[in-house]
Amino acid sequence: MTHTDTTDKPLQGKRIVVTGGTGSLGKLLVRRLLSGEMGDPEAITVFSRDEAKQHQMRLDYLQQGAATDEIIFQNFERKVKFWIGDIRDFDSVSSVLRDADVVFNAAALKQVPTCEYFPFEAVKTNIGGAENIVKAIEQHRLGVETVVGVSTDKACKPVNVMGMTKALQERVFIQANMRIPETRFVCVRYGNVLASRGSVIPLFHDQIRAGGPVTITTAEMTRFLLSLDQAVDTLFAAIRSAKPGETYVPDAPSALVTDIAAALIGDRQIDTRFIGIRPGEKLHEAMVSDEEAPRTRMAGDWYAIRPMLPELSGESEGAPALSSEFSSEDRVLSAEKTRQLLANHRLMPNDVSLVDGELIR
Repeated sequence: MTHTDTTDKPLQGKRIVVTGGTGSLGKLLVRRLLSGEMGDPEAITVFSRDEAKQHQMRLDYLQQGAATDEIIFQNFERKVKFWIGDIRDFDSVSSVLRDADVVFNAAALKQVPTCEYFPFEAVKTNIGGAENIVKAIEQHRLGVETVVGVSTDKACKPVNVMGMTKALQERVFIQANMRIPETRFVCVRYGNVLASRGSVIPLFHDQIRAGGPVTITTAEMTRFLLSLDQAVDTLFAAIRSAKPGETYVPDAPSALVTDIAAALIGDRQIDTRFIGIRPGEKLHEAMVSDEEAPRTRMAGDWYAIRPMLPELSGESEGAPALSSEFSSEDRVLSAEKTRQLLANHRLMPNDVSLVDGELIR
């Protein structure tokens, strides 16, 4: 098996499983897979434990009516199936992976305060779920070619339970390359996804529609900004080119949270209120640490972090791409460029409405 497929259509004819496939990322990932840009998959299985979200996702696709959606709709009828199961349950994971070629692991407990108050629940999903994937492939000798673990900037120098569990998820997947060398395990790590469920932009939209106030943690807080499409681009880049054990990180901009709020408020007469940092939050996020910087290389528009384990790291390819930490504090957009970025992604309040934190255009 070839580990690094650099052809134009690396997912042609593949059987794909998306765990956590009913989340914001999972839904767009499925849509992008159906578009054929990475090839025409043989099958896509959406694996999650929420039957209501699966049913809604099915309806969302079947009710597509615009001409531009015809290919998506036809592919959906032919290719996509839904599988109720829990990433925490080994037998459930073993069953859904039985015929899989490629696995995208987007199943997670990801809200920072929730993980702080229920830390072992985060352990069971974010770490135990990853181990279930690895163990199922190993014990049942499954022919999975590639597993992509979806991580977060909070896994870099973690200070909260969500980040700690995601950091360990990365290590579970990276070390799995030694347990199962026939399967390529890689990770992606990125920052706040604009307008994803649970992120700050839907919260600000709701507060603006209610007339305020808009609540902000602190005046100094910064966050990386990435669209859902750019998150999927990162997954696809890892599929195309990542070496076993590498973690792909997008070269993303960052912004002050105060500038995000100001851009969304615009000329409206709405107050802002500072409420302090929530349990487990950082003032600034990092996507590559000082310790990881010497192990980075450039891979197109992404940083690739080589694994720490010497058996997997290989030889360095020239000078590192980074000489120090890649922090949201270092590349902050101006207030005007923040506004332009949000406008370019049609995330201003006049451009979108939201239902249950999901974008409805």
